[in-house]
Amino acid sequence: MSYRFHSTATLAAFAMAALPMAVQAQSGVQPTANTLNPVVVTAALAPLTANESLSSVTVLDEATFRRQDPTSLTDLLRGQPGVDITGNGSFGKQSSLFMRGTGSNANVLMIDGIRLKSATSGAPAWEFLDPRMFDRAEIVRGPRGSLYGADAIGGVIQLFTPQGKEDGPQPRISVGSGSFNTQRLSAGISGKEGGTRYSFASSYFDTDGQPVRRGGDDKGHDNTSGLVQLSHTFEGGGEVGVLALRAKGSTEFDASGPANDDFVQQVAGVYAELPVTEQWTSRFTLSEARDERETVAPTYSSLFETRTRTAQWLNTLTLGHHELSLGAEYAEDDLGDSETSGLSFDEDRRYNRAVFAQGLLDFAPLTTQLSLRHDHNQAFGDELTGSLALGYALDEHHTARLSYGTAFRAPTFNELYFPFVGSSNPDLKAETSESVEMGIRGQYTNWFWDFAAYQTDVDDLIALDATFRPVNVDKARIRGAELSAGVEIDKWTLAAALTYTDPEDRKTGTQLARRASHSLRFDLDREVGDLTLGGSWIAQNHRYNDAANQQQLPGYGIVNLRAGWQFAPMWSLRATLENVTDKTYITALGTEFDPVTFASMPFDYINAGRAGFLSVHFGQ
Repeated sequence: MSYRFHSTATLAAFAMAALPMAVQAQSGVQPTANTLNPVVVTAALAPLTANESLSSVTVLDEATFRRQDPTSLTDLLRGQPGVDITGNGSFGKQSSLFMRGTGSNANVLMIDGIRLKSATSGAPAWEFLDPRMFDRAEIVRGPRGSLYGADAIGGVIQLFTPQGKEDGPQPRISVGSGSFNTQRLSAGISGKEGGTRYSFASSYFDTDGQPVRRGGDDKGHDNTSGLVQLSHTFEGGGEVGVLALRAKGSTEFDASGPANDDFVQQVAGVYAELPVTEQWTSRFTLSEARDERETVAPTYSSLFETRTRTAQWLNTLTLGHHELSLGAEYAEDDLGDSETSGLSFDEDRRYNRAVFAQGLLDFAPLTTQLSLRHDHNQAFGDELTGSLALGYALDEHHTARLSYGTAFRAPTFNELYFPFVGSSNPDLKAETSESVEMGIRGQYTNWFWDFAAYQTDVDDLIALDATFRPVNVDKARIRGAELSAGVEIDKWTLAAALTYTDPEDRKTGTQLARRASHSLRFDLDREVGDLTLGGSWIAQNHRYNDAANQQQLPGYGIVNLRAGWQFAPMWSLRATLENVTDKTYITALGTEFDPVTFASMPFDYINAGRAGFLSVHFGQ
């Protein structure tokens, strides 16, 4: 598999390099500027086009969400530039996202500007978010500690919910079903009346699922989600708004027998924005994120109810072609009532205070972005992070960039205070990182390409020692390169990504666990009258399940196909066929206790095989 993947990746690189010549030989419909050079806000807390952001950024827009119509958010993110997904099975099973070789708890997930994570594990539950609640995703790769504080070593992914865009109400309804007795329902309405925007939506997903291990029973999953979003802009330019998004459901999994997770994922926030002067805008936000999970398994049960409450004050000053941002933030993690959870942590609450500043300086053709942030955390003290990015417009279409940034990962409550003897370490220090990146982007009317190479060095890496106690002993060096491209011409849409990652444990010389080193993704779609036809091809080479690199998991390639038919105004029919070749692929191993030999025995977590889904949609 390794040899074949290298050959395929080489051919893919040549194909991607040939895209400019292929496009120049064509003529056709010109896409909008926002399609291939979209405006992003996550990279710099300010609206910048992709080539202005001086970052490695990928945007999945509303059309991408609609065309691919994924059953899970992780299916949409899998194989995107720099992104690797592993899972303990399909349909709501525990998933991890690695960005540029860094772990799930070293990357930040934002939903409309509100961070979502578990305070105990430090990682968000990607598997519990319904993709139909979102219509846009921004994937920003590289350290963002100077803007977002702890855990932004690998990067930041921000999901955006639908907003009212047109005068008058715009309804949306979808009904579908498919393999594994899967049912999907969703409905929503959004619009704009005067200065008021609104969006209301709900969705329901239920499936019997499939076994997560060979010979096992089906493991089901259900998820009910709701969204409320309101904002109003006053004549003077001031704006207020409110957001609430909640997902609730359950998922079955295998833990040496039948087991079940009941979960709640929720974000809520209010904000007020005021133009103090023509050059000065001030915005104040209050938000809360909840991660709740009750687990019942044959040998244990647990209940976690974590909350993160945040207050942020952001001031933006426009000075000619330059922009200065100054902000302050207070956040508090709360584990809830220990009597309810049944687990008593030495500490169940901690706060973080931060101040930060950023300058976006435009001395065309040279642009500069510099930022600095100071965090004071109740658990691990003070951290100072910063970044500097330089961009130079080589000509009308090409921009070169060079950046340096630092970040840190805060030890989680589990790592610091988990109540089982020998399973935590209150003396842990935060992981710290330094990253250097160089890249170049080609931006044209109907196509683009982007290349980046980087190195990240992580000190005080938190790892488990021989007794499974977390300690600061390891260092990691992660090197990598990413090549991505996109084309929209003659009703063809193509997106391609080729990723190379070398995540090395510097102490042992081994590859960091569960990371693939090579990844390839192609998405191709075509409009033919009232029909849309498309497919995705995702391939990855082998990875190791363990830090010692003794448990190798084979590489894989999967193909997904899709079709859409607009059979009447506002009405469409969509069909997807996932994993067309019925490939059995594995990205993680589990372990179980053998009562005869008293040994821990590994087993494969298998992902879903071939699956078809059909749905009817009303609305835009």
